[in-house]
Amino acid sequence: MGDRIGQRASFMRIVIWWSLFTALTGATTGLITLIFARFFFGIGESGAFPNSSAVVSRWFPAAETSKAVSSLLIGTNTGAAVAPLIIVPIAVAYGWRVPFFVIGCIGLIWVLICFFWFKNEPSEMRGIKKEEQDYIEENRRYTKHASRISWKYSLKNRSLRALVASYFTNQFAFYFFVAWLPVYLQEGRKLLENDMKNITSYIYFSGIAGAFCSGLINDWLAKKRGVKFARQFIGFFSLIISAISVLVASKTANNQIAVASLIAANFFIVLNTVTSFSVCVDIGSNRVGAVAGIMNFAGQTGAFAVAISVGRIVQQSHNFSTALFVIAMVLFTGCLFWLMIDPRKQFMQQ
Repeated sequence: MGDRIGQRASFMRIVIWWSLFTALTGATTGLITLIFARFFFGIGESGAFPNSSAVVSRWFPAAETSKAVSSLLIGTNTGAAVAPLIIVPIAVAYGWRVPFFVIGCIGLIWVLICFFWFKNEPSEMRGIKKEEQDYIEENRRYTKHASRISWKYSLKNRSLRALVASYFTNQFAFYFFVAWLPVYLQEGRKLLENDMKNITSYIYFSGIAGAFCSGLINDWLAKKRGVKFARQFIGFFSLIISAISVLVASKTANNQIAVASLIAANFFIVLNTVTSFSVCVDIGSNRVGAVAGIMNFAGQTGAFAVAISVGRIVQQSHNFSTALFVIAMVLFTGCLFWLMIDPRKQFMQQ
């Protein structure tokens, strides 16, 4: 939708939708209404990263792709780190429902800012010099033509298939931190609740650092050695190091080593995430939203898989070590797909 009608209109639709269903979450009366609200929230929210990637394609020169993508990941991790400082006091003072209403209102304020300030094209934005507009439009990945996507040929794109497979493994590992980390720390490592909260914050801060470093390293290495070498090198080794880190956490009995290993793993997973979305911009041309949407679909499938499988594995094996071992093996598999990714080959269109 963003590729067809522009990211500005899509962003407003996305945030209005998710703000509505966030607020409705606070008004739920039972399990069925809760599932309904969160399911439709997910439908609305799902276009955020694909459309954000398309904005990078329109608004940034190709040489600054990864630094621009890294800002998205810095934003998400910062939001996750700051949110408890705002949400928890409100929930304690007014009950668990009120924070959902507050977050919904914040989203609507963002929509107003987007409506009055954001534009799809640099040429539409007031206050930007003509020289800067020309520089962006002459050096960006986005091209102005209205060709339709040919799914028949696009899905034969080797780089796209490999990227989709690799990102499945990336999010399979990443959503362990989102869905299972607190449980693992308290039940698997027997840590106290306060220690668990502090470690969770460290994880988010490692994500901020990983996003920042990935943006700088990707663009610097692409300039020095070419975009193919940069994306493959960082994509491949970031998943290998993540896998080794998770494997160490699964084998050690020392809690400090395990926590340090998981923090390192998250750092390199976010490093890989920035690289993955950078490849979407590299190969997507004026269909970056569609490419990122395809990749993100695979990633969320991986997230769904790990949310279910970790519980089953722990239930059968009676420990978290086996689950972490499986995640490490998935990451080792994911790194191999980067050897088949060539970001210089554009997404096929008719």
